[in-house]
Amino acid sequence: MDLESIGWDIHFENAFKAYQIEGLVALRITRDNRHIYFAIGEQGEFMCEVSGKFRFGAAGKSSYPAVGDWVVARMRTDEKKATIHAVLPRKNAFSRKVSGQVTDEQVVAANIDTVFIVTGLDENYNIRRIERYLSVAWESGATPVILLNKTDICPEYKSRIVEVESVAFETDVLALSATQCIGIESLEQYIKHGKTVAFLGSSGVGKSTIINSLIGTDYMRVNKVSESGSRGRHTTTHRELIILPNGGMVIDTPGMRELQVWGDDEGFKHVFDDIEQLALKCRFRDCRHKNEPGCSVQKALSDKTLSAERYESYLKLRKEYDYLASRQLMKASALEKSRWKKISKAAKHFKDQDKNR
Repeated sequence: MDLESIGWDIHFENAFKAYQIEGLVALRITRDNRHIYFAIGEQGEFMCEVSGKFRFGAAGKSSYPAVGDWVVARMRTDEKKATIHAVLPRKNAFSRKVSGQVTDEQVVAANIDTVFIVTGLDENYNIRRIERYLSVAWESGATPVILLNKTDICPEYKSRIVEVESVAFETDVLALSATQCIGIESLEQYIKHGKTVAFLGSSGVGKSTIINSLIGTDYMRVNKVSESGSRGRHTTTHRELIILPNGGMVIDTPGMRELQVWGDDEGFKHVFDDIEQLALKCRFRDCRHKNEPGCSVQKALSDKTLSAERYESYLKLRKEYDYLASRQLMKASALEKSRWKKISKAAKHFKDQDKNR
């Protein structure tokens, strides 16, 4: 298989040079089944595991291979198996915070060119959820595109497009009906030879149906969406990179019940650029946009040029990013404290040894 057809470029070529002389090969991760991976390369598909040295040196979950990653591996060609020794530096990654109280990064998909944020034009439609997905998508470094699916059951879909465009700055917004195969051709401009796109969204929005339309077969299993609440079960149970017949690759992901933010707030600032620009005009630089005099954000709320719903969404996400930043700082401080504790303990050990000699 030609590596360039599955996303290999000069970025990975340069990173791989250090490993080439060791007789290792480059593979791209197509599926992640916990600690068993499937990857493809010039000699086909291989089942992979990380080496013991890799596992010992991994800093956290985000250090492990994710779907879309390029890895350095030693192959056992006769067994169609390989051992992963390193993950090549990512060009980008769509990440979220792991669920629960642990402050750690979960890489959903890596080395993506375009992120398709899919939402259904039924009861799944939620403009505030779209803002959240956009914030994380811009943070990833990939280009987001919003897909409004199920136009066949939404006569007012054109007004929905206008509504989404009002909060999706510099983002393409497309409407389609996957079940009717209407508008699928509009995705072809993003899915090209050697390019990778990822489909993200909650359960029941139609990601698997869209991918089936692109493949031309019923490759992905599709569950019927519940009549009450427009909720679908998780048709996709694992992340998978799929090579399309006409070139290009798609990454399908399980529907997300929650999307906790990760990273710094650059993506957030991009999504709420209108409010960020208003904030620059506030009288006080540390304005919290609540009761302070001379607040341009509050003036926009009074003038109805800024909706209360968007303002509340801004405050909620701002609070989440601030909380994440404080948690990351606490974690970094704890790790540094632990590191110095180990150094001090080792130094004391050597000092005691010297005394006993």
